Amino acid sequence: MNEENKEGYSRRSFLKTGAAAAAGFIVLPRHVLGGSGFVAPSDRINLGYIGTGKQVYTLLRNIGKLQETMVVAACDVDRKKLAKFVGEATKVNAAKASHPVQGYGDYRELLSRDDIDAIVVATPDHWHALNVIDAAKSGKDIYCEKPLALTIDEGRAMVEAVRKYRRVLQTGSMQRSQYNFRQAADLVRNGYIGEVREINVSVGEPVKQCDLPSMPIPDYLDWDRWIGPSLYRGYHPILSPPIEDDKWAWWRGYRGFGGGYITDWGAHMFDIVQWALDMDGSGPVSFVPPEQAGAVEGLYFTYASGVKVNHKAWGRPNAIQFIGTEGKIEVARSFLDTEPAGLAKQVMKPSDKRVYQSENHYQDWVDAIKKRSKPVADVEIGHRTASVCNAVNIAYELQQPLQWNPKKEIFDNVYANMLKGRPYRKGWNYLDF
Repeated sequence: MNEENKEGYSRRSFLKTGAAAAAGFIVLPRHVLGGSGFVAPSDRINLGYIGTGKQVYTLLRNIGKLQETMVVAACDVDRKKLAKFVGEATKVNAAKASHPVQGYGDYRELLSRDDIDAIVVATPDHWHALNVIDAAKSGKDIYCEKPLALTIDEGRAMVEAVRKYRRVLQTGSMQRSQYNFRQAADLVRNGYIGEVREINVSVGEPVKQCDLPSMPIPDYLDWDRWIGPSLYRGYHPILSPPIEDDKWAWWRGYRGFGGGYITDWGAHMFDIVQWALDMDGSGPVSFVPPEQAGAVEGLYFTYASGVKVNHKAWGRPNAIQFIGTEGKIEVARSFLDTEPAGLAKQVMKPSDKRVYQSENHYQDWVDAIKKRSKPVADVEIGHRTASVCNAVNIAYELQQPLQWNPKKEIFDNVYANMLKGRPYRKGWNYLDF
């Protein structure tokens, strides 16, 4: 594919230097190698933020609390959102040590800076693969919002790029750093509710085709760049709301940009299912959609062990119900209910197998950067969870049962395999690494 975009700006030309810098496994932050005012590597990690919409402020608040971090740059195609973020990030910096924040309209210019150590990706899902792969190629560590990837093939490419350039990536599946879900996973893994045969997950509807009418493009928004690698369609404020509206953008609901609630909340809840079943490096083996055409729930998928996972509204929203032969667990962010009741506060035995223990998802990322280790939601974990979500959407779309080989990452259906990837517009190629 042509490597030049319409302005003649080459991804390969500026990223090749970063690739050379990333060749070593331990890469010290560039600003600590000498000069006036430098600090120890363990004290400062310079950050660049890509994407400055509504979600980014949760990340700025939580990552900004960490004394090791400093925001030095940000990027967005919406000039108003970018200006607001630059102002807020400058305030966060001032609480630690005054540092200016430079704004960019093209994330590739941000990645070309040698003084940036790590990137926080909070763009719409259709941008994740390019942002992550280019960041890895330029020698940056990465925090990427969930779901990790818009397609299964993109997710695998992201894993390969992160591994190739020896980067640390934390997926924004922060429920893995919360007590309720960690306790639930430990209880399931250690048989405290007996043998788990069925799991119910309520996460909302699958993705649908975008049918929004085109509207005039605001003068502060580079809409062509917002579309980026996806197939072009006209602007609509539901996809990218004006900053004054303070609304959640619903690009999430439409094919080509997001994956509906299946990936929006499924990336959280199906992720915990994967974790509790010790399937972080694998996944289900079959997906069976409901027989009723147009149904938005009723699909189930199964693992090789025989465990069946139902996508349905079972009575509690955005929550999981584990049904075992000797008990039951119902878990969400706001509750952990168990049968027997005492299991919710069960202290694990020394002989029990424990899942990864992380109390702070963001500190865990920073610690992994310093130790050059895998964090609680490593890139492979994020990819496997996103693959479950994407496979669910594919089964709903095709309306036929699918067999899935989690080792080879391939379906038994030629049309389903075509949907593992997506077409890219001319000038963009995520596989270039």
